[in-house]
Amino acid sequence: MTGIKSSAQPAPIKGRGIATRTEHRFTSQHRTGWSKDEDVWWLAEEDVSAAAAPSTQVTLETARSALSGNDSPDIFFEQSVNPYRGCEHGCVYCYARPTHSYLNLSPGLDFETRIIAKHNIAQVLRQELARPSHRPSIVNIGSATDCYQPVERELKLTRAVIEVMRDARHPFSLITKSSGVERDLDLLAELAQQRLVAAYVTITTLDAHLARILEPRAAAPYRRLRTIHALAQAGVPVGVSVAPQIPFITEDMEQVLAAAREAGATSAFYTVIRLPWELNSIMREWLDQHYPDRAARVMARIQDLHGVSEAQRDGGVSYDSNYLTRMKGSGPWADVLRQRFHKTCARLGLHRERTELDLSQYHPSLLSGQRQLF
Repeated sequence: MTGIKSSAQPAPIKGRGIATRTEHRFTSQHRTGWSKDEDVWWLAEEDVSAAAAPSTQVTLETARSALSGNDSPDIFFEQSVNPYRGCEHGCVYCYARPTHSYLNLSPGLDFETRIIAKHNIAQVLRQELARPSHRPSIVNIGSATDCYQPVERELKLTRAVIEVMRDARHPFSLITKSSGVERDLDLLAELAQQRLVAAYVTITTLDAHLARILEPRAAAPYRRLRTIHALAQAGVPVGVSVAPQIPFITEDMEQVLAAAREAGATSAFYTVIRLPWELNSIMREWLDQHYPDRAARVMARIQDLHGVSEAQRDGGVSYDSNYLTRMKGSGPWADVLRQRFHKTCARLGLHRERTELDLSQYHPSLLSGQRQLF
């Protein structure tokens, strides 16, 4: 072996979004260069693409809390429940990737291969909703990582969470890219009749090839359209998320909205791509692998959307976390995207407001086996 560093990009791994275990911001040791003792060239980002494709590992975690609060004015829900950390769907753009850093795991390959399942999430949620001090607000299930990713078929943690919400008569929404939600139509249809649930399905693109490399283990676009149809047929209010919009990559927003409307969606929303923390380098790696001819142009437009200054660009920054603009962007390119979305929704009759659910039916006594006397 020679100590010559290769300038080639790591080869993509079939069925995975990222081919490297990208270092995270808490990493204390950085190794680069030639090591005589270990006879290997250490890279800051470990290239595992030449080895066997890594399998998914699921670790059970005992959750201490279930409900996470949110006070950001640009997010429609005040509380969320996430049964899983990490997501096997492997969506390259996922804004939750950097959260794996807090587990001392890579936001790159580890995020999609090292899944943490909160095995007691339903029991903890039941305890929290049974507290007299709990005040009902819309709870979103799956806001960080998909609540119907593959491991849910076996563990059924999301279904257990829904059963708790049903018992408490507590309204909630859920968002997914998976057809797995159809398994729970028996519960969702009943709750929809009581105005206690709304579902949202994310369809980033109708391009099957793009979806396969952008969201490698999520359901195919046509399958998600069938899921929208199944939810709508069951009477569940269903909306479509055409998020995130990635300049020069996801260019068929109008076609996605039209197909979702035909399938039965009644509402829609979108966001632009956000690249906080390690996600910046992850997105750059993916672009260099799959779209090297337009990588620089894509990153420049993302920086335009987020109002990144020249000085920030020189430092490699591609994102502004200002809550006033982070979801939709700012400037002329953001205005064009907004107009496209609004005009298409108006033409199709898609609502831009989310389904209003009934908060009045919840009462903590419903979870304790007691009933209200009056």
